[in-house]
Amino acid sequence: MCVAELHTPGAAFGRRRFVKLGAMTAVTAALASQLGSRAAEATAEGAPLRRITIENIVDLTHVLGPTTPLLYPLLPKFGLVSLASFEKNGLYANQLVVSEHHGTHFDAPIHFAPGGLSTAEIPARTLVAPAVVIDIRDKTARDADAELTMDEVRAWEAQYGRIPEGAAVLLNSGWDRRFNDEDACRNVGPDGLGHYPGFSTEVAAFLRDERSIVGIGTDTMNVDRGVNTKFDVHKTLMAVNRWMLEGVANLGEIPPAGAHLFVGAPKHFSGSGGPARVIAVW
Repeated sequence: MCVAELHTPGAAFGRRRFVKLGAMTAVTAALASQLGSRAAEATAEGAPLRRITIENIVDLTHVLGPTTPLLYPLLPKFGLVSLASFEKNGLYANQLVVSEHHGTHFDAPIHFAPGGLSTAEIPARTLVAPAVVIDIRDKTARDADAELTMDEVRAWEAQYGRIPEGAAVLLNSGWDRRFNDEDACRNVGPDGLGHYPGFSTEVAAFLRDERSIVGIGTDTMNVDRGVNTKFDVHKTLMAVNRWMLEGVANLGEIPPAGAHLFVGAPKHFSGSGGPARVIAVW
């Protein structure tokens, strides 16, 4: 786990910098509240504390709305049902109508692993993680069915070092540009299958067996490729209680290594997932 340290170089404050500082202070305060007791324990044991110097904040979340694509067209579309209005009630409130797996969302292990952790059971300590971003956009521009391979994982580690313990591995395929166009996002071919990129089963097994990750994520609607109808990647990692993020935005705006991920996962009874707010800081 990490403790945040606010770093503000002595430069003049403009409006943008002032707003940014407020956001950094909020993140820092939340971290201090959540992690204070663990930090004190680590200090008492003589363990060194890892610190995050926050200078950049990127929202990795798409706006969830009527145009947000569905992986399965039969799932309910996003909706808002009015519960109160200023004119009638003096306040504004809605009932949210959405499936657990819509938009930028979190998959809990129970989604594909009987007996796996539900959303309410996910340890909070796994929702703050070093972000490993592997970019395959050049490959997906040529092949919509491209997958993340072990060669690309090894190349990432050769440049940036071993995947950190407790990391989240994120696939940047460039698919977020298609996200508000359901046809382009699902990219269904004459064979009736979706044609979009994903993790290979080999990489999933490697991350399960050889690296101590907490989860994986992708900018498509599915960590498995569209042509992998057996959901092998889901099953491989969820069997060992690793979570997943799908529909992640703006992965091209964060560094391949050095950022930390904050996952605002849902926490409802017996949940298999849900819309999430995902933020990267470094």
